[in-house]
Amino acid sequence: MTESANARIAYPLDVAWLQRRQKKLRRRLKESLSTPPVRVAILGGSTTSEVANYIELFLLDAGVNVDIYQSDYNQFYQESVFDNDALDVFNPQVIYIHTSSVNLTSWPELTDSDSQVNDKIASTFEHFQSVWLALLGKYSATIIQNNFELPFSRPLGNIDASVTVGKTRFTHAVNEKFAEYAETNANFILHDLNYLAAWFGLARWYNKTQWYAYKYAMNSDAFPELGHSIASQIMAGLGLSKKALVCDLDNTLWGGVIGDDGLNGIQIGHESAEAQAYTEVQQYLKALHQRGVLLTVCSKNELKNAQQGFSHPDSILSLSDFSEFKANWNNKDQNIEQIATSLNIGLDSLVFLDDNASEREWVGSNLCSVVVPDIGQDVTQYIATLDKASLFELVSLSAEDVSRAAMYGHNQERQQLRREFENYDDYLQSLDMHATIAPFDELSLARITQLTNKTNQFNLTTRRYSAQEMASVMHSPHHLSLYGRLRDKFGDNGIVSVIIGTEDESTLTIDLWLMSCRVFKRKMEMAMFSELVRHARARNIRKLVGQYMPSKKNGLVSEHYASLGFQRLSEDDAGNTQWVYVLDDDPVEHALPLTIANEP
Repeated sequence: MTESANARIAYPLDVAWLQRRQKKLRRRLKESLSTPPVRVAILGGSTTSEVANYIELFLLDAGVNVDIYQSDYNQFYQESVFDNDALDVFNPQVIYIHTSSVNLTSWPELTDSDSQVNDKIASTFEHFQSVWLALLGKYSATIIQNNFELPFSRPLGNIDASVTVGKTRFTHAVNEKFAEYAETNANFILHDLNYLAAWFGLARWYNKTQWYAYKYAMNSDAFPELGHSIASQIMAGLGLSKKALVCDLDNTLWGGVIGDDGLNGIQIGHESAEAQAYTEVQQYLKALHQRGVLLTVCSKNELKNAQQGFSHPDSILSLSDFSEFKANWNNKDQNIEQIATSLNIGLDSLVFLDDNASEREWVGSNLCSVVVPDIGQDVTQYIATLDKASLFELVSLSAEDVSRAAMYGHNQERQQLRREFENYDDYLQSLDMHATIAPFDELSLARITQLTNKTNQFNLTTRRYSAQEMASVMHSPHHLSLYGRLRDKFGDNGIVSVIIGTEDESTLTIDLWLMSCRVFKRKMEMAMFSELVRHARARNIRKLVGQYMPSKKNGLVSEHYASLGFQRLSEDDAGNTQWVYVLDDDPVEHALPLTIANEP
């Protein structure tokens, strides 16, 4: 795949070009991937073939190999609720239910009472809920379900949105029921088809000619946008959303050049149309920051001038909002590499925001894993381009997401403290670390699932688990599961480590062992091992078997088991290794610079 082709797959989408080339693009991308495919089932309430093509295209372009199963036309209910040998054999990991307003069949009648309308809302919800429950009963899969776009017609005109029997009000009521269900079910993700249709434009969205001819529920021009949106949710579920935004300053976060125009000359605030546009950009980035996206600066500027810009009385962002701040005259690719190293995240977790086309070209050419959206030079388009690219897609929002930026801020304080010590062990002792290590519980399960599907570096097997699979592990008598939290004098790092093992007689095979990059080199892995051994002994386990499966990112843990005293059992041609640790009668003793508060 050429760079120019990859660029045209990126957002903003060139729909006409994609429609002509998507088949060839999918074939070439598929040939370039050898990783095990993610199994995605698409159960449709209308024709799904084109939607499936674009979901596949965007997943392949992101490096995610995929196999897709499609139901027969409008058989989503039957294939979910009744026996389905083909779907059983496929055993999906993700199920996308492609329904829309054409699948709402119990619209209110003008003669219906309020009670009758409420019954129709309830029965519509229960109809779809029966699909979700049937699928969850058969498969350990994540379900993605569309809500409903507004109706094609409004026989009641504008009061359709206010009277009980209005189709518009009915649609909103059903969507609210779907949203309430999504909020309380971790393995269920709601796809906001209603927003997508509104953004696309309902006048364009509905194409009755295509509906009657091909049973397309929406205009075929919307399929690339829909495929991109669903693929983004699947990637978020796989932990592939981006983590940090690297921002240029001049003409990106404010209008003008701070070094030439001075603090009073830059455009920010409400004094002009241009200033208002940059203010809205900063407000959008502030909102990303508040939900856990890390903000950093990479600017060709004098440091003092660059920092001064955030002292402007109308600036929405402040210096404290940035986890890293690079303002110098070095090439930006070099600064971005240093930012990734300092944050201890991969370059492929970064998005670079810059109004300068030559800088975007330079960074995109030299750091191919960094995403560089083509935001152009029109500030009024920056938000739309970044927002619709769905680079920071979420499948849920946890308290730890909201506090993530603060956690990384505390890491900067820890690094500053580290420079005050000559001896690393003395530094660790000074952190006053306290770990809580316990079996999985209901309260922590959502964060455990999220961490599992986002952690790539310290991850021995990089296996992914759905919320339903995690719940099964928690309740299984044949599994041993532990999670670890770590706090120190700077703050709480939250849940940072997870171990899952399968017990077979007196042997425990470790299926999953991961740890957040936030706590690398803090001896948390030793604390987890000590607790793993303690719990294993309590269950009369005599042998631990560990597995290491190499990936593009987890090379740093290739010798993890060796460092703990495991003996290598085997290694295959792909570099997969197996290790064993025999538990004798002497307890494992490790000098740890932290206190463990454990639970039996």
